[in-house]
Amino acid sequence: MIKPFNRRQFLMLGASAAAAPLLAACGAAGTAQLRAASFREQARADLMRYAAIEDGEFTIPAIPGNRIDRQFWRQVVDDPFGELPGTLVVDTPNRFLYLTLQDKQALRVGIGVGKQGFTWSGRATIQMKRRWPTWTPPREMIERVPELEKWAKGQPPGLDNPLGARALYIYQGGRDTLYRVHGSPEWWSIGTAASSGCIRLTNHDIVDLFERVPNGSPILVIPDNRFSLDTLA
Repeated sequence: MIKPFNRRQFLMLGASAAAAPLLAACGAAGTAQLRAASFREQARADLMRYAAIEDGEFTIPAIPGNRIDRQFWRQVVDDPFGELPGTLVVDTPNRFLYLTLQDKQALRVGIGVGKQGFTWSGRATIQMKRRWPTWTPPREMIERVPELEKWAKGQPPGLDNPLGARALYIYQGGRDTLYRVHGSPEWWSIGTAASSGCIRLTNHDIVDLFERVPNGSPILVIPDNRFSLDTLA
């Protein structure tokens, strides 16, 4: 025989039923709050990635991170090339530089590359490193841009210097190729083909990379074969 609920049992059952959706709602709200907190934390980290940097006598200005395509932000990714750890790989066609890490990972940053006709490719070595380097334009560049004659003996270090906050000097067979991996005040040029052959990073990214890459590090620069003589004709 089924016994009917008494009044106390009925009230307890009703309270439990009413509490169930409230608990579910609390759980959903808690998850939403965690997601929001995680989002805020990530946004803060993103902001700090390109915040102003006090660097000796110079202050590197902040970069508005939302003005740089997110794919070009400094980040750890799966290594697409399989070079030995410690190798720099310049993916010229896709505008990325990779520093090969352990466990098939790589640190990737966005870069600006040489304009068509000014690119260089091959295997070489980072033979020298400089903080806040002096920039001396090659004679051929001065002939193309006569205004650069004033820097024939070198442009002093500074926020307007084309080599930026750091430079890695590329040597091949013991000889200076005259190509550099360097910082640039023109952060908006990342992702473009705008240089005279050098590999440019944001000043923030080159400061980070500089500490990770010792002298003698190998570098592989991959050519951009998207333009054939037929296409250029």
